[in-house]
Amino acid sequence: MITIVQPRADAAAEAGPEAGAAVPMTMIQALRSAMDVSMARDPKVVVFGEDVGYFGGVFRVTEGLQAKYGKSRCFDTPISESGLVGVAIGMAGYGLRPVVEIQFADYVYPATDQIVSEAARMRYRSAGDFIAPVTIRMPCGGGIYGGQTHSQSPEAFFTHVCGLRTVMPSNPYDAKGLLIAAIECNDPIIFLEPKRLYNGPFDGHHERPVVPWSRHPLGMVPEGYYKLPIDAASVFRPGKDLTVLAYGTMVWVAACAAEETGIDAEIIDLRALWPMDLETVLASVRKTGRCVIVHEATRTSGFGAELAALVQEHCFHHLEAPIERVTGWDTPYPHAQEWDYFPGPARVGEALERAMEA
Repeated sequence: MITIVQPRADAAAEAGPEAGAAVPMTMIQALRSAMDVSMARDPKVVVFGEDVGYFGGVFRVTEGLQAKYGKSRCFDTPISESGLVGVAIGMAGYGLRPVVEIQFADYVYPATDQIVSEAARMRYRSAGDFIAPVTIRMPCGGGIYGGQTHSQSPEAFFTHVCGLRTVMPSNPYDAKGLLIAAIECNDPIIFLEPKRLYNGPFDGHHERPVVPWSRHPLGMVPEGYYKLPIDAASVFRPGKDLTVLAYGTMVWVAACAAEETGIDAEIIDLRALWPMDLETVLASVRKTGRCVIVHEATRTSGFGAELAALVQEHCFHHLEAPIERVTGWDTPYPHAQEWDYFPGPARVGEALERAMEA
């Protein structure tokens, strides 16, 4: 069990006067609560996607929203990612705040022309006359034996696109605060949700959560309104030996590896991939002098390459060892070898030890 985490003992007080009492929530429940709170506060917020309305989404994240707010504010769409994202951009141009669900991140590619050519460029091509406050939610990563068509982590593609924000939370508390902030932001946002964390954190070894969110500090989520900075990283685990840069599921895997190796690793949960909180990253690396980067996506041209370049550019004279990257394989997602494909505690632990020995 992972025991060293950022404390949230008084989450409601930290979040502000509108937050209300903190109660146990899974990430699914926290995301649903974020949309519920946003829809109640702002009638311009609409939620839609494939099976999102009546059925409540394939992972039940939007369950109950249609019954509460009606079919005009939470509704189903045809199976056309390009169409539903295009509709969302049009709505946003006329003052609405659409929250779109792509059923799996693997299905987003037909919509990339709308996202890249329209949403990301709307503010610039109109000289600020129009904005595209569209939040595009999508479950990402593996953990459900979904194979190559239900398990991809395409975050690097979106961080490459100017005009987009890309966010990936690692826990329910952050998920709700970040999603509310995303919905209120005037920029288009790719909001990636690690499906492996939907129902609880992992110790890095098991297929199912070993710590229910109801028994974890980061599973205590205020019932009311609060938001977190959309571009701020979190020091998930303080340490002095080396810095681990991670996001989503890999934050928990890195924490497990640190505990198993006994290395006093400082784990930075990026939360916002781009624009990212470079100041927090650099401050940590300059303090420790060593850096290990972990992500689930494939290695080549993955987001870890950008992180490594930034650290090298800004911290060259502070580094005492080569930067290490631990990633998924450069292959289509392997169904039968899913838990070998993941960077697990063993692989991450070996990288931590190499960094310390250099």
